[in-house]
Amino acid sequence: MTTEPSKAPPLYPKSHLLAASGIAALLSLALLVFPSSDVEAKKTTLSLDLESPVEQLKQDQDAASAEQATNEAVVSPFAQIDNATGGATASAESQPAKEIAQEKEVPGHKEIIVAKGDTLSTLFEKVGLPAASLHEALTSDKQAKQFSQLKHGQKLEFELTPDGQLKSLHSKISDLETITLSKTPKGFTFNRVITKPVVRSAYVHGIINSSLSQSAARAGLSHSLTMDMANVFGYDIDFAQDIRQGDEFDVIYEQKVVNDKVVGTGNILSARFTNRGKTYTAVRYTNKQGSSSYYTADGNSMRKAFIRTPVDFARISSRFSMGRKHPILNKIRAHKGVDYAAPRGTPIKAAGDGKVLLAGRRGGYGNTVIIQHGNTYRTLYGHMQGFAKGIRTGGSVKQGQVIGYIGTTGLSTGPHLHYEFQVNGVHVDPLGQKLPMADPIAKAERARFLQQSQPLMARMDQEKATMLASSKR
Repeated sequence: MTTEPSKAPPLYPKSHLLAASGIAALLSLALLVFPSSDVEAKKTTLSLDLESPVEQLKQDQDAASAEQATNEAVVSPFAQIDNATGGATASAESQPAKEIAQEKEVPGHKEIIVAKGDTLSTLFEKVGLPAASLHEALTSDKQAKQFSQLKHGQKLEFELTPDGQLKSLHSKISDLETITLSKTPKGFTFNRVITKPVVRSAYVHGIINSSLSQSAARAGLSHSLTMDMANVFGYDIDFAQDIRQGDEFDVIYEQKVVNDKVVGTGNILSARFTNRGKTYTAVRYTNKQGSSSYYTADGNSMRKAFIRTPVDFARISSRFSMGRKHPILNKIRAHKGVDYAAPRGTPIKAAGDGKVLLAGRRGGYGNTVIIQHGNTYRTLYGHMQGFAKGIRTGGSVKQGQVIGYIGTTGLSTGPHLHYEFQVNGVHVDPLGQKLPMADPIAKAERARFLQQSQPLMARMDQEKATMLASSKR
């Protein structure tokens, strides 16, 4: 009978034993100083690295499980609520994009965005509708042909029956207008819905440091409102030559809103323009008869018998002179008018109400319009490219009405308007001529006018002061 030798205790390096003895001493000291719960925690952290790899792995896993349980226990109540209410959303977000898209699809509903080259015929074909359906839809109602007037980027919505027939066709023409074709037992019926916007007032302020149009756009004023502002002040300010860097303007205007989205603008309600140190004001007023016009803050009419400049934003290329050398004839010849250079096709406006004495060809002036304003005044517009629709000899025109377009007909070196102004048959400088005034606010309407104008003037002052104060912060 052999006796197995007894197993000797495992031998550890001397350095390990010394380290273990030192750590044991530290633990003994810790027991005297720290509460038992803290020591237990320290035990988990201060491993002696004497366990087997398997035991060490198990201990690490247990520690990780304990840490996870601790983290789950301290979740904020607000986070728990968020998780509970957001669980469905989170789950939907974690789904593949393809599945989400499928959930949004509605059977029988198809949307097509008009691309370049698309026609209504090609769009019907894209949704699987035959040409017969298109013909039936367009011929069932006269107004249905408006669906054929497609715009790039326009969206068409098709509703189809289960068997693939057209049930309805819908399109949004603008922010305010939608059109629909709906199938009925008698065919398709056309319907138009126009949303009435909410009208509110808005304020804008600008300082000119380049051109008026650029500075106005930078301030947030649309091109159409900039033109309106130029027309309002066009009796006093020549926007072709008077504008200077540092000029300022304030405008309160109508803003059209649908569902908190600005969809358009309306009239200028009040405005102020400081040009070369002089300030002009304008207030829109509608009298009891329903006629609207602009007046100064104290009730004088902004409208004169003539506008100062017949072409908006043009450049003066030649002034009134009795001794100018003609650029083509090369002779000293009086230039009895003012030349306004502008791109070919730029509209030309009648300087005042009157009767058209001539709308036709006149020698070196080329295509020309001559207007008689009452018994005293006469204006001439030469070198036109062509005449506006309805302008003919013997007809009547209103102030600001477009009568023709900038061109180079006759003796002309480039596109421009030659503009002449006569008083009792004598040529005068239209830039220096003092223009006659229109009638002021009627006495019977003055009190009503001031009730409207004074709050508008006060608001412009307040808005500007608030804006300047904000910019200094």
